[in-house]
Amino acid sequence: MKKIGIVTITYNSANVIVPFMECILHQTHSHFILYIIDNISSDNTITILEKYKDPRIQIIHNALNVGVAAGNNQGIKKALEDNCDEILIINNDIECEYTLLEKLSKQMEVLHCSLIAPKMMYYPETKLIWWAGTKFNKRNGCMTNHIGIQEEDKGQYDKIQQMDYAPTCCVLMKKDVVEDIGLMDEKYFAYYDDTDFFYRIYKQGKHKLYYYPFVHFYHKVGGLSNMKEGNAKTFKFNNFYIHMFTRNHVYYLRKQKNFWGWINIIYFFFRLNLRFLFSGKYHRNVSTFILLQKSYFEGLFM
Repeated sequence: MKKIGIVTITYNSANVIVPFMECILHQTHSHFILYIIDNISSDNTITILEKYKDPRIQIIHNALNVGVAAGNNQGIKKALEDNCDEILIINNDIECEYTLLEKLSKQMEVLHCSLIAPKMMYYPETKLIWWAGTKFNKRNGCMTNHIGIQEEDKGQYDKIQQMDYAPTCCVLMKKDVVEDIGLMDEKYFAYYDDTDFFYRIYKQGKHKLYYYPFVHFYHKVGGLSNMKEGNAKTFKFNNFYIHMFTRNHVYYLRKQKNFWGWINIIYFFFRLNLRFLFSGKYHRNVSTFILLQKSYFEGLFM
């Protein structure tokens, strides 16, 4: 049984952490270390976690909120130090079946790949797909367009396929990936850190990622950042999400340093402002408009 390092980041996760812990601690693949990186939670997340006496749990207490990319890097480094064969990056605003680790690890061997991710459903709208794969397209700047998003699951994406990107709310990888590609870019803080990571994998071309649909996996989208106000289909973005997503979108495109990256930076400016006016996903007020503009130009100079 391979040793798996499970990396998750907590930040005021008290409302989601108990079902997550139950799912992880009851995994049929039991040879793992759970690295919990706490970004100075101010609720009772740590009090809840300290009630679990499982020796496989390691809690890393940060003195400040270092963000998602840096937190994941802390966990990845610990997993490598502890000689883990594979590393699972996973959110704690999820629920999954007890065979998640077993199925993903075995399938990675069957498929001769370096990374694997399950089909991800919304929660509590458990019949709606959140992610069923992503293929990069250079013309649109290699964005992370989710295949199947908000579609009712009727088995239309129940085919194991090679993909280019997977959200790091759940992705299992061999340690070789990190040794070859390096760690995550900590400038992102939150959002696009995984996009950048998978783009680097895509560019190198050595490691294959597969989408595996035969696992029950549910994501409480925005459960940690409260990025949305509303449900899966009717919502508005909050200021934290607007700031991070906008500036990191621009930074990600700029880092590509190619023709399509710059074309999409220009296109994104106009698209962003049109979405502000017409999409219904933003609060249409002066402060939100100013935040969008500031965030866009911040991304150009990160």
